[in-house]
Amino acid sequence: MDLRKLKTLIDLVAESGIAELEVTEGEDKVRIVKTPSGGAAPAVAYMAPGHTPAATSAAPAAAAEPEEPPGHLVKSPMVGTFYRSPSPGAPAFIEQGSVVKPGDTLCIIEAMKLLNEIEAEVGGTVTKVLVDNGQPVEYGQPLFLIE
Repeated sequence: MDLRKLKTLIDLVAESGIAELEVTEGEDKVRIVKTPSGGAAPAVAYMAPGHTPAATSAAPAAAAEPEEPPGHLVKSPMVGTFYRSPSPGAPAFIEQGSVVKPGDTLCIIEAMKLLNEIEAEVGGTVTKVLVDNGQPVEYGQPLFLIE
């Protein structure tokens, strides 16, 4: 793959809101992953045919997998903008300490001008709200912890 094209792709990932980009060109495959610290350059893995990925990065290697907190993590089913209430002046659907049952609305995620209500899958007490109102969220990002 052309070095100029690779540099352009790295700059694209570094300056955009995307977390990961994988490009296949012929038999070449490049994967660029933005590091969560934000300060370091994105990691790049070049995968030549028949070889294992060789990763280079300005950031140190990631530590062991973080431990899952006790309870049920409600994760974002899509990429979008997180809203805690149905409209700007309205009270939040739930607060930390709220008791919810399956089917209760927890929040709204706006994606492509569509408002998607996210409902509780389990009943329990909301012990943590992990995202701020109006914050962009990624697919699979934890939103709430319910015990």
